[in-house]
Amino acid sequence: MAIRRERANVDPYSGEPPVPDERLVVRGEDWYGRDLSGRRFTRHTFYDSDWTEVVNDGAVFDECTFSGVKFNASRHVNAAFTNCVFKRCGFFDVRFEQCKAVGSLFQQCDFGLLRVTGGDWSFVGLPGADLRGADFDGVRMRECDLTGARLEKATVTGVDLSGAMLHSAKLTGADLRGSDLSALDPRTVELAGAKIDLEQAAVIATALGLDVS
Repeated sequence: MAIRRERANVDPYSGEPPVPDERLVVRGEDWYGRDLSGRRFTRHTFYDSDWTEVVNDGAVFDECTFSGVKFNASRHVNAAFTNCVFKRCGFFDVRFEQCKAVGSLFQQCDFGLLRVTGGDWSFVGLPGADLRGADFDGVRMRECDLTGARLEKATVTGVDLSGAMLHSAKLTGADLRGSDLSALDPRTVELAGAKIDLEQAAVIATALGLDVS
């Protein structure tokens, strides 16, 4: 499956995302509490739909577009959202466990109380995302675009951020312990009060040109 890395750099304030297939459009449907486990959707577009408290164990969404979809309080386990676009979607109190979101782009979404545990979110685009207080634990986020993202007081523990774009990210008070910070330039982010371990401290000191011995 091709990874469309260029999506991570799409203007987060652009107009409506493109419709992959006009024949596969779902508009304004109420899927409250629906069980989507094991289903597969390819190149579908979902407009202004209610997915509150949806249960999703192992469903696959590939090259799909979600615009104005409410995912609030939904639960996703071992699911895949690959090369998808999410525009103005709500993710309040959403849980992703061991999910795959490789190559997907999030634009102008709300992420209150988001929790992501495990899984692969590499090449994901979250530029400018408001992720304050979000919880990412043990997630692979290689080359993820977090440019200008707000992660104040977020938990980002044991996360693989190698190659991630972190310029202008706000990490004030975040718990970063155990995460790969090799791509972080401490001169271009806000780090005051962030929690790090000794190994990370050495990485940051080296990035500042200090001789750690």
